[in-house]
Amino acid sequence: MADRDTVIAKHKAEKKELLAECQRLKHSIPKGDKKRKKEITEQIVGLEEELESRHKQELLALEDDKDNCVNTVSEALSELAAGDEESGVKSAVSDGGQPQPQPKKPSKAQKRRDKKSAQQRERDEKLKEAEIANLQGPRHLETVKLQTLLAQRGLRIHQETNESLRQKTAALMRDKRDDFLPFLTNPDTGDPFTEEEFEKYCDDIANTSAWGGHLELRAVSEALSLPMEVVQAEGSKVSVGEDYTGQPVVLVYHRHALGLGEHYNSVVPRTDDDEDDTAR
Repeated sequence: MADRDTVIAKHKAEKKELLAECQRLKHSIPKGDKKRKKEITEQIVGLEEELESRHKQELLALEDDKDNCVNTVSEALSELAAGDEESGVKSAVSDGGQPQPQPKKPSKAQKRRDKKSAQQRERDEKLKEAEIANLQGPRHLETVKLQTLLAQRGLRIHQETNESLRQKTAALMRDKRDDFLPFLTNPDTGDPFTEEEFEKYCDDIANTSAWGGHLELRAVSEALSLPMEVVQAEGSKVSVGEDYTGQPVVLVYHRHALGLGEHYNSVVPRTDDDEDDTAR
């Protein structure tokens, strides 16, 4: 189990990624399309609620370990208290006095222990319910389907960011801004991007973990002068840059992964270890 600082740092990074993805979604709304704006707004609210719920579950699991430690200490203190009471009774008998009756109500230590146990059972039940929901949810089903499709081709998902490719993509979009700028709009006003907004958008692509969409795929294809093939769990594959020759760059398209909405991931060849993990 990771320590609290590690979990908190991970949560901060995921919130930052969610913020970048929400900005991308807002930027994708066509000018004046109120229906699409409403859909995107609802999607963003759902993403934020899902991420917050998952973070609470992870922190809850982290607190469970802490509670176990508290239980152990409480049990030890309770045993010591019981030992003192027993010693007191024996001493009174040996001195000829009358033994004091044992209290019938639970000790404070026992009450604390019972309360912790009840809280632990409640947490365990909630975690089990969450695990069942995750296994039946669209995110898990999509991941299994994508892993199966990629395994058939000897590939697996690769989630590390390629900083060099981000820089190339942003540079190409700047060089050919007339091919990209008309398709970008301000999510709040629906107006076309200004030059300043376009520069900020390209900076985010180059220097942050913001996820790209179809426009960025076009830019990557041009930057590499290679065709691209997008594998998705639902529907047939999608091709980009078909005018280029050479071995296509394969990507996977996620609609539900990581609780952060739609995005793309690269792939790499599978190894023997990957195959063993799948078998297990």
